[in-house]
Amino acid sequence: MIPLGDSVPRRRFPWITYTLIALNVLVFLIELSYGRRVTLLFHRYGVVPAQLWHWQQNPAVLLTLITSQFLHGGWYHIIGNMIYLWIFGDNVEDQMGHGRYLLFYLISGVIAALVQAAMTPTSTVPLIGASGAISGVLGAYMLFFPRGKVFLGIPLFFFLYIIDVPAVIALGYWFISQYLNGLLSLAANASGAFQYGGVAWWAHVGGFVAGLALGPLFRERRPAYFFPYDYDRIRW
Repeated sequence: MIPLGDSVPRRRFPWITYTLIALNVLVFLIELSYGRRVTLLFHRYGVVPAQLWHWQQNPAVLLTLITSQFLHGGWYHIIGNMIYLWIFGDNVEDQMGHGRYLLFYLISGVIAALVQAAMTPTSTVPLIGASGAISGVLGAYMLFFPRGKVFLGIPLFFFLYIIDVPAVIALGYWFISQYLNGLLSLAANASGAFQYGGVAWWAHVGGFVAGLALGPLFRERRPAYFFPYDYDRIRW
């Protein structure tokens, strides 16, 4: 399923969301210029769990909890992340305000990386991507707009079917799938089938839970708008 849009309107221009998207794209273009040497960039600015838990030896590794959020491993990785941020980020920013939202986004990303690192503490594979922070945005969105409609595209043969479902169902299903995949990844790692590579499922789980927990704390006391029932306006 591919998210295409949602029905929740906004009142403020999402400066932070668009700036984050621009920064991620800019960094990705810089990555492309590195060619095969990009792995050096990932090891330097990505979160390496085995190094993170020994940060006393090199405190600078703590900075990778932030820098890793702006690195991506390929076109599919960044396009997927930016679509989710584009669709859901503006409404969460609307509810929190620009400054609060930026802080919330970065903290969610940090928590997501720490959860993933805790689940794979001996891994030497760099953890990169905005997925953890965006997962926090998804958690807050589901909390703020559970009845908001999310428009999903379902590819079937040569056709793309579009359906709309409440956010609590669409994002709830997304979270459950991340959690189950996280359990499978632990089993695969334990059996030696993989060595902590692939998708950072636990970063998604940790970020989403962080969004649910931190969302109410970062939400403005008087948000820019709150329409509990008016979700019929379609925005693509």
